[in-house]
Amino acid sequence: MYLKSLSLVNFKNFGQAEYEFGSRINCFAGNNGVGKTNLLDAIHYLSLCKSFFNPVDSQNIRHDENFFVIQGSYIRDGDEENIYCGVKRNTKKQFRRNRKDYQKLSDHIGLIPVVMVSPGDSVLITGGSDERRKFMNGVISQFDRQYLEDMIAYNHALAQRNVLLKDFARKGCFDRDSLDIWTEQMIAPGERIYKSRLSFVEKMTPVFMHFHEHVSLGREEAGLSYASQLHEGGFSGLMEQAVEKDRIMQHSTCGIHKDDLELLIGGFPMKRNGSQGQQKTYLLALKLAQFAFIRDLSGFHPILLLDDIFDKLDRSRVAQIISLVSENNFGQIFITDTSSERLDTILKDTGREFKIFQL
Repeated sequence: MYLKSLSLVNFKNFGQAEYEFGSRINCFAGNNGVGKTNLLDAIHYLSLCKSFFNPVDSQNIRHDENFFVIQGSYIRDGDEENIYCGVKRNTKKQFRRNRKDYQKLSDHIGLIPVVMVSPGDSVLITGGSDERRKFMNGVISQFDRQYLEDMIAYNHALAQRNVLLKDFARKGCFDRDSLDIWTEQMIAPGERIYKSRLSFVEKMTPVFMHFHEHVSLGREEAGLSYASQLHEGGFSGLMEQAVEKDRIMQHSTCGIHKDDLELLIGGFPMKRNGSQGQQKTYLLALKLAQFAFIRDLSGFHPILLLDDIFDKLDRSRVAQIISLVSENNFGQIFITDTSSERLDTILKDTGREFKIFQL
C-alpha cells in the first residue's frame, strides 16, 4: 500500500499544492517553516481523520481562509482508493472514500494505517499518563474496530458519570441508582479495553526490545510495563469500592482511564533516568515497534512518517535507522530534513529508490 498523489488547498501554510510520490522513500527538504512537517500532517489527516499536532480542525485552515481540503490517491491491495477530507469553519468535517461519504469517521480508521515519528513524541516520556494511553489507543484502534467502539462508549459513560458526581455535590444530594446506570455502561467496554491493552503490551514488548537493541547497538536495556488498577481485581468490584471516594472527589477515581504504559530503561523509569539521546533512541524504537505490530496484524505496511528524526542522533544511529527502514519489511516512507544534500548522501548508500522534494 502506498500514497500515489496528494493535493492540498488552504491547509496550514499551503494555499494550493500537488505532489506525485514514489512507492518507497520520499523526502521533503527545506528550511524550517516552509511546511515540511505540514505535509506529513496532511498524510496523517487522511489516515486517522485528524491532525497529529493540532486536534482543533479549524486551526489547521490557512490564515484568513474559510476551509481546507486534503485529497489523496492510494494504491491498496492493487486497487486505487481516493480519500477526501474537507473542513469548513463552523461545519462538520467531511470524509469520503471514492466519493462516498462516511457515516462515521471511525469507519475509516484502519483502512490506511500510518505511523508518525516526530520530535513531539517526547511527550510520551515527559507528559502524563494520558499521553501514553493515547499512544496505546492510537495503535490498537488501527487494527481493532471493537476497541475503538469500546473507547467511544466508555468515554461517553465516564463523562456522564463525572457530570452526575459534580451535580450531586452542587445540589447536596446523592442518587446511587442514577450513578449506577452510568457505572454499568463503563464496566463491559472497560473490561474489554483492559484485556486488549494487556495483550497489546505483552505482544509489543519483545518487538520493541528487538528494535531498541538494533537502534541502540545493544548498548542499553529497555522495556515496557502496563500499569492498571484492573490488575487488582474485577472492574465491577473496584467501582463498587470506589463509590464513596468518587462522591467526595466528584469524579471517577477508578477505571481504565487511569491506566499507564511504563517506559523503562535499565529497569527504571525513562523519565527520570534516560539521557536526551537515550530518550530519542527509545521513542524511535517504540514507534518502529508500533509499525511492525500494525503491519503484522493488519496485513498492510503502514505508511511511515519520519519528521526530523536526525536531530540529536549521532551518525552511527542514523545509519542504523536508515538501514533498517530501507529494508523490504518497510513500505512507503516519508522523511523530512533541512538538508537535501545530507538526505541524498545517506539514501544513496541504501541502494533503494527515493525522491527528494525541495520546498
